[in-house]
Amino acid sequence: MVAEAAVEFIEDGMIVGLGTGSTAYWAIQKIGVRTSEGLKIKAVATSRASELLARELQIPLVDLSDIDHVDLTIDGADEVDPGLNLIKGGGGALLREKIVAAASRELVIVVDETKLVEKLGMFPLPVEVVPFGVELTRRRIEELGCKTRIRMRDKKDRYQTDNGNHIIDCEFGRIEEPGELNQALNKKSRAAAAEHLKESLRRQAGPPGPHRRARFSPAGAD
Repeated sequence: MVAEAAVEFIEDGMIVGLGTGSTAYWAIQKIGVRTSEGLKIKAVATSRASELLARELQIPLVDLSDIDHVDLTIDGADEVDPGLNLIKGGGGALLREKIVAAASRELVIVVDETKLVEKLGMFPLPVEVVPFGVELTRRRIEELGCKTRIRMRDKKDRYQTDNGNHIIDCEFGRIEEPGELNQALNKKSRAAAAEHLKESLRRQAGPPGPHRRARFSPAGAD
């Protein structure tokens, strides 16, 4: 499995970021196997779900506040375009994923061919927002020309992130200029938006192999 293959990037002594979602689940499982075989690492989880899984597998965990960097983070993505722009957040851990990614020296994004698109936008763009004034924030985002819905946990209750925030899923259709949309969302949502996880990444290693695995590092990283 591709997610498991990405775990081979991990070396003894590393601090490893554990992503959230189906791809990260299998990576964490493999990390658990490797630590049981003697791999010496510490890990930072991007969600309570990933933290619980890591604890079940006896993967040593460390608080992000107690370290100054993460060596490598493994995560998935909902869409990736040829410019290596991503849409993430389907798993509902947008803000924590972004914080851990920003602290990471390397970010390994694992996707298969179904996540590779010519233009972002088939998958709704998630925006994590604080609950206060959520409908006002939603209306301002809609001024950018998208349809929105507040993510629900069930028929009655709104989804809440681990930080107690809501998620507005935005349907833009084809996103022609991800960078411009990123800036526009910042202006529209401002303090109300905790995070919309559209990242621009640069390639760290060679082209994706036959399993569509690629290794990236955050844009602007050394």
